[in-house]
Amino acid sequence: MALPGARERGAPVDDEGLVVPDVDGSVVVRFDDRFVWSFTPRRDGRVVDGARRVTWPVVLAERLSGTTRVRVSDAAGEVVHLDEVVRFGGVAEPLRLVDAQGHPLAVDRAHHLTRVFGETSEDVRRQVVAGAARALTDLRDRLGVDAHLSYGCLLGAVRDGRMIGHDSDADLAYYSPHAHPADVVRESFALERGLRRLGWKVVRMSGGDLKLFLPLDDGRAVQIDVFGAFHADGVFYQLGGRSGTLPAEALTPASTVVLEGVELAAPADPERVLAFLYGEGWRVPDPAFVPVDPAAGVRRLDGWLRGPREGLPRWNELFRTRGGDVPRRGSSFARWAVDRVPADATVVDVGSGTGRDAAFWRRRGHRVVALDYSGAALARTRRRLQRAGETDPDVRVLALDDARTALVAGAELAREETPPWLCARGLLGCLDLEARTHLWRVCLMALRRGGALLLEHPATRDDLPAEELDGMVARVPTDALRRELEAAGARVTHVEHVEGEGLLGEPDPWVARLEVRWDHLHPTRRTGSGTTTSEETP
Repeated sequence: MALPGARERGAPVDDEGLVVPDVDGSVVVRFDDRFVWSFTPRRDGRVVDGARRVTWPVVLAERLSGTTRVRVSDAAGEVVHLDEVVRFGGVAEPLRLVDAQGHPLAVDRAHHLTRVFGETSEDVRRQVVAGAARALTDLRDRLGVDAHLSYGCLLGAVRDGRMIGHDSDADLAYYSPHAHPADVVRESFALERGLRRLGWKVVRMSGGDLKLFLPLDDGRAVQIDVFGAFHADGVFYQLGGRSGTLPAEALTPASTVVLEGVELAAPADPERVLAFLYGEGWRVPDPAFVPVDPAAGVRRLDGWLRGPREGLPRWNELFRTRGGDVPRRGSSFARWAVDRVPADATVVDVGSGTGRDAAFWRRRGHRVVALDYSGAALARTRRRLQRAGETDPDVRVLALDDARTALVAGAELAREETPPWLCARGLLGCLDLEARTHLWRVCLMALRRGGALLLEHPATRDDLPAEELDGMVARVPTDALRRELEAAGARVTHVEHVEGEGLLGEPDPWVARLEVRWDHLHPTRRTGSGTTTSEETP
């Protein structure tokens, strides 16, 4: 709902989104003169009567309740497309887009609702730069790699000498002398161990890049990304997805730049590196910049150093912002599974989400292994298992769109002393065919000696939408799934359709529950002594 107010060019705005002229370049949205979001109409909007209709990012739309002045302009703030007071959700009270400490929030380039440097005090920005300087010193002087500022930090330093206002983290890179991806991975793991010894909290993002966490005085922890970079077969690759032509002499030996008054290591030729990272127009601010990385390079980096991470930011954001609303008690699926799972079995919660079912199984005395793709989900699962009495939760990353990760998980579960029972609620609707194929491989490896896979998924029905959660979860036709499982060597021993729950605990009128086994591939025979031994199928 829009209230009367000053504006230079008309553009409707409501709870779902806004309409802006069909202009080229970035558009900046401010609430009460604070940066909130930036987008490109021709990339992010759809044509409506010669203009562009753009919907709010999900993380922002969930917080739009209250009244605020909305100003929409070009990146420089010179051309104003909209300037008016808007009452979101029909709520007259002021809109408060702040964190728990009252600090302003904005949507960053990864569509996270977070604090950006433009709304951060000079003192805190200096703390971030001091942390980046410490990381560079540790990488260069103590761990012996050729590290320097990169991406947004380098861009801000060269262009303005300051952090970029709409940025929210620090970026470093190091140039590896290795030309074989396996050696690049080995070097990265050695760096991870070294950084941990030096006191850093480190999260591995792939075989060639790491994320450090720097605590700040204002209560948050800012992220410092450390990206590997190397040449292979004459092509330069830098994690983050870049690839192309860039000679080594543009990177090393290091030069220096000044950021927020602090001198820091930089590539040998910062301007040439910035042109490689952002294109020849890097000198012109573009808060909505989204890179178009060469597809061939992305495929090679995915194959060499990581599995695809499609959708991971959205899942992390979902569990961070809405995970607390999910019921704490075990799901109806877990209560259904109780009568099927032996009392002494290890339960593997595949796609643990918020950990509600993992905690349910732990409270019933089971040893629990929790697997998920999302770091935010695993963090919630770990906390719930601890509250359920588990002092050292067994929480592991499983990226089912990465064959290597799936094979490792299958091998680890196959080594369990007794066959585990795998439970997966809501997972199948989040997977494509390739990821499901990897899941069946995990099950084949883990369940040949016994145990079973217990599944619940939102099932198709003519009167129900094909997708849920803005396309993040799809309904799965049960008959087609059964054929797929049987083609993967499985034996489906039970199928039923009932009322159940969605991924976040919401009622779902039509879910399928299956019990699936692979133990017929590894039959057993009785010996004269009464013990059981295995016989491999010819």
